[in-house]
Amino acid sequence: MRHAGAGVRRGGRQTGRQGQLREDLYSKIQSFSFANIDRFSTASLITRITTDVTNVQNAYQMCLRMIVRAPMLLVSILMTAWIDGSISLIFVGVAVVLGIVVAIAMVKVAAPFRTMFRKYDDLNLVVQENLTAIRVVKSFVREAREIDKMHQATGEVYRYSVKAEKILTFLTPCATFAMFVSNILILLVGSNMAVGNLPGNVTAADLQTLVIYSMQILTGVLSVAMCINFISMSKGSMERICEVLAEQPTITAPADPVTCVRDGSVDFCHVSFAYSARSSEPVLRDIDLHIDSGEMIGIIGATGSGKSSLVSLIPRLYDVSGGSVRVGGVNVQDYDLDVLRGSVAMVLQKNELFSGSIAENLRWGNENATMEQLRFAARQACAEEFIDGLPGGFDYDLGQGGVNVSGGQKQRLCIARALLRQPKVLIFDDSTFAVDTRTDAQIRQALRKYAPDTTKIIIAQRVASVQDADRIILLDKGRITDVGSHEELLRTSEIYRNLYESQVSGKEEG
Repeated sequence: MRHAGAGVRRGGRQTGRQGQLREDLYSKIQSFSFANIDRFSTASLITRITTDVTNVQNAYQMCLRMIVRAPMLLVSILMTAWIDGSISLIFVGVAVVLGIVVAIAMVKVAAPFRTMFRKYDDLNLVVQENLTAIRVVKSFVREAREIDKMHQATGEVYRYSVKAEKILTFLTPCATFAMFVSNILILLVGSNMAVGNLPGNVTAADLQTLVIYSMQILTGVLSVAMCINFISMSKGSMERICEVLAEQPTITAPADPVTCVRDGSVDFCHVSFAYSARSSEPVLRDIDLHIDSGEMIGIIGATGSGKSSLVSLIPRLYDVSGGSVRVGGVNVQDYDLDVLRGSVAMVLQKNELFSGSIAENLRWGNENATMEQLRFAARQACAEEFIDGLPGGFDYDLGQGGVNVSGGQKQRLCIARALLRQPKVLIFDDSTFAVDTRTDAQIRQALRKYAPDTTKIIIAQRVASVQDADRIILLDKGRITDVGSHEELLRTSEIYRNLYESQVSGKEEG
């Protein structure tokens, strides 16, 4: 994270000079911890990077045009004052009235625009969910319902947009009306001065000149009104952008970080954890556990028992609320984040692949991996056979998110990607649920054979996935209730025994 933070600072200076706000915002998001990302929804971050930045850019460009035109407007005002100071007071009076109208309008539109951009977040969320889960939508024949959701989301954006725009629409006619009133007053006062009904030195030629200058000022004032329209719209966007830019990463590297992970031993020292300081109940409570380097650990428990939360503390995706986590005998908060996370590989429950070939995806684990290393990792993950059966083999294009391979194949590719990193600690977060039990067993055997010094932590719902582990940890409501081997837990843990028997009987019935 230290390097990421430095990159953001460097990027901030560079993009600030070039006006590339969107890149600066994106770089800032890349420095966020999971806790920071949890604060902003994905849909909201997308809106801020796209729509909000576009609004700010439009206002910026409009203001630039005004800066270019400002000298001409200033010259026109000075020339009217030079011809006759009393007549120039007409412009001052009109400007004051117009300024009051503009100030009222900006106050009135602030709330609708803020709400509108929040509705944009909801709209993006609907689109994101629908396109990501389009296969589920179609399999459940829910297209009509999704269209209705989209209609409601766009309707909310439209409603608040129209509410704000109705207010801003009055600015331009108000500015036009004010300047035409000033023209009438100039003609009225100036003509009376010219014929001697009012004191002054205005001649008929001066009167014509004043009308010309007033038209130039009118054009400038109309441009100012347009500029204010854009500024009013972009004000809410800038506030939302500033929220992201001002957000400080909750996880930062220490001043003098440790840059080497000695081994894969893991210690949880009376750890408690909650995702938010406002949470009434912690997710994990008083976890005290030592894992030897090279040990294979199984973690099992009911949904919501804290299994994924526990392992996410090892690579410091989140910081503990109490206690400490140590890897290689060193507190994870003392490590350089790049070094720590480079030594801990996670295969997540939700498998993420990226556009590109299989080889390109696998090289996320090691960007310099040779083809021989790719094949070896794929063989360990039981993926080599199906890869060779695809057109082009390792050069096969996976498409967006790996849409053209099965769920089990995705999982095996993600496992191979993690193995290429050759980590000190390897974490499987229920990442073999989509593969058959035979393949699952083969993967575990390969891990024992080819990665004996790597600490392997396997989260699973199936007892069969962890029963050959050195130790099995049973979690319940954020606490460790039992620890032992498969045979020991069958004798001592009623919960584990009931879970095992229910799964075995289920197989027999099947």
